Amino acid sequence: MSFTTLSDEARIALDNMADFAWSLGSPSLRLGVTGLSRAGKTVFITALVHNLIHGGRLPMFAPWRTGRLNGADIRPQLHPGVPTFDYRGHVRQLTDARVWPDSTRQISELRLSIAYDSATFFGRSLGRGKLDLDIVDYPGEWLLDLPLLGKDFRGFSRETLERAREPRRTAIAADWLTHASGLDPLGPADDEAAGRLHELFAAYLGAARGGNLALSMVPPGRFLMPGDLAGSPALTFSPLDLPESGEAPRDSLWALMESRFEAYKDVVVRPFFRTHFARLDRQVVLVDVLSALNGGREALLDLEVALGEILGCFRPGHSSWLGQVLTRRIDRILFAATKADHLHHTSHDRLELVLRRLTDRAIARASFSGAEVDVKAIAAVRATREATVRRGGESLPCIVGVPQEGELFDDHLYDGREEIALFPGDLPENPQALFREPEAGEAAVDPVRFLRFRPPPVEVTAEGVSLSLPHIRLDRALDFLIGDRLA
Repeated sequence: MSFTTLSDEARIALDNMADFAWSLGSPSLRLGVTGLSRAGKTVFITALVHNLIHGGRLPMFAPWRTGRLNGADIRPQLHPGVPTFDYRGHVRQLTDARVWPDSTRQISELRLSIAYDSATFFGRSLGRGKLDLDIVDYPGEWLLDLPLLGKDFRGFSRETLERAREPRRTAIAADWLTHASGLDPLGPADDEAAGRLHELFAAYLGAARGGNLALSMVPPGRFLMPGDLAGSPALTFSPLDLPESGEAPRDSLWALMESRFEAYKDVVVRPFFRTHFARLDRQVVLVDVLSALNGGREALLDLEVALGEILGCFRPGHSSWLGQVLTRRIDRILFAATKADHLHHTSHDRLELVLRRLTDRAIARASFSGAEVDVKAIAAVRATREATVRRGGESLPCIVGVPQEGELFDDHLYDGREEIALFPGDLPENPQALFREPEAGEAAVDPVRFLRFRPPPVEVTAEGVSLSLPHIRLDRALDFLIGDRLA
């Protein structure tokens, strides 16, 4: 599916050349970080930058392991018109207040200049190397909007209504569907009626994403985080039910909603794709698999569809020097299952298998286009440690941490100070068991126990030196995403 016109491609090429000229030809890499709500985008970027600046414990990151990493500093970002990622504020929240930063609500950027020594004799003879890493943070829900560029209002309405009538969604969609059924799409346009229908539709999307459902397919994404566009006509529409053969008069409610849908694509979706998304070199997609597991089989299947839609928007391909200047392509994509610290390490391989099962089709498409794809289970900031607890003569592999204030488990409400040992459960050896309906007489797969834990206290050495934020496999993620560019 093509999301751009020839004029779009020309503007993208001009923007890329302007970026290249502004950087004076200095080596740079543009890394996109995304994921659906609560996947941990802000924490991932903060931990990545914190470990690089403070020389964190990154044994599987080749430049660190071989002693070639000489330091990293935050520099003025490439685009002054884009909000700056609040790295320092987020570090204070994690280390001082021990609370998780707020979720990503808008696009932001940060430029990190990394100094390193080349791994080759010839490279070292040319002096110290430098890579400008431009990190772009944006809500994953915005990605779910990109397929709208290839759809008309009729197709969007049909798909959205079919999804809303699925058994798992009918209860939360009832108010919107009932109200919509009482309106005549071919009747006269009524701005007040359109506004009310939009409110009910947006409330349904919010209910699908929140609570215990943890559903992922909730486009249009800006309806959940409208920002400064709240209340604008481009964000005040709703799908409508119109027979395939029906034609709508110009002054009808259908025509009004259709024009706003097209305005949404022009005002919101297309500029994001052209200005930001189409100019990435590498991409990490953070996936909150555990929340989907808590939501049950339907939530997993919904997440699978969402991940397929997301990767369908990427522009994967081989990277080249000329391509970086003119038509950038994403040549490495990392899918990362976050919050691995909420499971014992014995289940980490199984967590990766679940994510691979979720992304099989999407990965095949990207690999065919020449992009390298990897899947890892990570925790950008590790909030727990591991222990073995004996119960009833059985040894249970547990995680130990401090649940956030307000967390409820087995009728116990935690106050944010009490440390507990929790057996989170085991993931099945075969991930397919999570995706299929249990056969007659077959027991359902036991759910994973999932609690939100507070960030850990910062560790201090005997000499009084504060260590970097602990993690699980952040070094492996870094090595895949940027290690080759620091060789």
